[in-house]
Amino acid sequence: MPSCSPDCCLYQAVEIIKVFSEDGVGKVVEVPADMTARDVCQFLVYKNHCLDDNCWSLVEHHSQLGLERCLEDHELVVPVQACMSPESKFLFRKNYAKYEFFRNPLNFFPEQMVAWCQETNGSIPQSQLLQNFLNSSSCPEIQGFLYMKETGRKSWKKLYMFLRRSGLYYSTKGMSKEPRHLQLLLDLEESNVFTVTTGRKMHNAPTDYQFCIKPSKGRTEQKELKMLCAEDEQSRTCWMTAFRLLKFGILLYQNYKSPHQRKTAISNFTTPVRSVSENSLVAMDFSGRTGRVIDNPVEAQSAAMEEGHTWRKRGQRMNVLGSPSPLHPSPLSSVIHRTQLWFHGRIMREESHRMITQQGQVDGLFLLRDSQSNPKAFVLTLCHHQKIKHFQILPFEEDGQVFFSLDDGSTKFTDLIHLVEFYQLNRGILPCKLKHPCTMVAL
Repeated sequence: MPSCSPDCCLYQAVEIIKVFSEDGVGKVVEVPADMTARDVCQFLVYKNHCLDDNCWSLVEHHSQLGLERCLEDHELVVPVQACMSPESKFLFRKNYAKYEFFRNPLNFFPEQMVAWCQETNGSIPQSQLLQNFLNSSSCPEIQGFLYMKETGRKSWKKLYMFLRRSGLYYSTKGMSKEPRHLQLLLDLEESNVFTVTTGRKMHNAPTDYQFCIKPSKGRTEQKELKMLCAEDEQSRTCWMTAFRLLKFGILLYQNYKSPHQRKTAISNFTTPVRSVSENSLVAMDFSGRTGRVIDNPVEAQSAAMEEGHTWRKRGQRMNVLGSPSPLHPSPLSSVIHRTQLWFHGRIMREESHRMITQQGQVDGLFLLRDSQSNPKAFVLTLCHHQKIKHFQILPFEEDGQVFFSLDDGSTKFTDLIHLVEFYQLNRGILPCKLKHPCTMVAL
């Protein structure tokens, strides 16, 4: 058989995948065998002129099973597609929580759930928490009660479980972790952890905090799934995050630290848009010759109020200088927010919950929508401490001009863009600043 020439070796097999946006529109992408999930996301970011902030993810979605997961950035896409059924698909979506545990590990791992494998009652110092997960020679474990759905039945059994590098175990005798009482449930290397997209009623789950462990090789039937249920959102997040860390280890940290090191060259696409770091948004005082950061929270609150009044006066001056009559607000100011990625129009409260949950439930994740109860008002939906809260934005009329306010008129804004910009810099009455816009992109 003739040997392959150097020119022939430059060619490699290419697979075709189809990636869908949230609105159901799909885009066909040619994927080489060595193309990773990050490569695909970067390609779509450049092609669709999205904000390049390393928060985009390729989602493996199984509609028939009611499961989905975000592929890790380093995962090869072609092998994943090979194990997907014809009804399954890839989604292109934001995931702000992808690496949030590196920035705020204490929020993800409750002290009572983390321990050493070698010690019955030992605990890992919080300062060394992530180092122990990333160090393959250390043996951290997650422990606690989980409900497990019994195979072929709708009943659930409450078991004390242990998640280790070697797999997920449950105790056959209460909370005992003696080797003779531990039963291996599954191996991490041969499995992936998924979010359950169907409601708790479908599986008769005991709580709303379901997740699933699915075999990573071959196409999976319902009976092969390990359906699990935690007591609360924090516990579920802890189990699912620890699964990723124990399975992929240092690869996740490399993904987090080196977001732009990619095998495939895509420099011939448009230059990425720079994103604004949430840490750069601070209260500032520009009253002097040079600006300064306001560290005192009381002074920052006072500055926030003053800035709100300044923006209000600026809007009044614009009316004097020739804008439409104060009794009839500028058509532009009343609709300009509809051009913003964070505004989602007439979506229902439940839909806003779904969108926030899908994009990571990190502090400061937000969107604005039309109010269902008041046609002249709007609603700010905001995530804080893994809880989703809603704040009504009401219109106020002063001197014949309409303003919008979150705090019963104490701080007023001429339009919603000014309001959002203000609360990105100042917390005000909110539990946290607005940091991450909940966005949808059309491919």
